[in-house]
Amino acid sequence: QVQLVDSGGGLVQPGGSLRLSCAASGSIRSIIASGWYRQPPGKQRELVAEITRGGTTNYSDSVNGRFTISRDNAKNTVYLQMNNLKHEDTAVYYCNVLIISDYGNMRSYWGQGTQVTVSS
Repeated sequence: QVQLVDSGGGLVQPGGSLRLSCAASGSIRSIIASGWYRQPPGKQRELVAEITRGGTTNYSDSVNGRFTISRDNAKNTVYLQMNNLKHEDTAVYYCNVLIISDYGNMRSYWGQGTQVTVSS
């Protein structure tokens, strides 16, 4: 069994910063890739950023240059540093990880989501 815990969301003014964390625990042999997605009000969930175990990253055009994804393999934790936040970044943010379990199974897991609200 694997658990993911998202944290770090909150209310921030435009131009401000937040750092999201996603900690994975349980029967984990290896995390292949991690990503952050978001779902704005009334819209579909979309990819924000992703990172492989080796550190290769990919960002959506809307956040490229403002957000940075990183991971600590020893802690099974992925982070999303969000700078220069804009109103349109308001959404529920979810982490997603692709894990190989101790039993050799590969499966994708989602965090419970953390709300980010950008408002003056």
